[in-house]
Amino acid sequence: MVIYSEPFDKKILLELQTHYFGDMVKGVVDVAEGKIALDAEMHADLETLLLQEGSKQENLWGFNLYPEMGGDDFLEFDSLINIRPNQGNRSRGVEDPIIQEKIKDIINSLCK
Repeated sequence: MVIYSEPFDKKILLELQTHYFGDMVKGVVDVAEGKIALDAEMHADLETLLLQEGSKQENLWGFNLYPEMGGDDFLEFDSLINIRPNQGNRSRGVEDPIIQEKIKDIINSLCK
């Protein structure tokens, strides 16, 4: 598991995808701090890592990256940690389009 708060070479994702799933890298983003944690078997493990580093749970959202895909297929909003009825998010996806855009912006600013 690793946390990125500075831009990194997108090629790293190709290596990370082989650790658990072969074609996917699980990640969690902190939309307030602008950082992401990558490379774990479960989103909850990444969430815990970020919480230990001072993130607040309400700012953390899970996602999956498919490094060999492009466009809309590169990023998927799908994680059990996203189910938060108290924040108005009742699914494994990220329902708020504003939060989706924040997540996309953070990922695109870090994965170069």
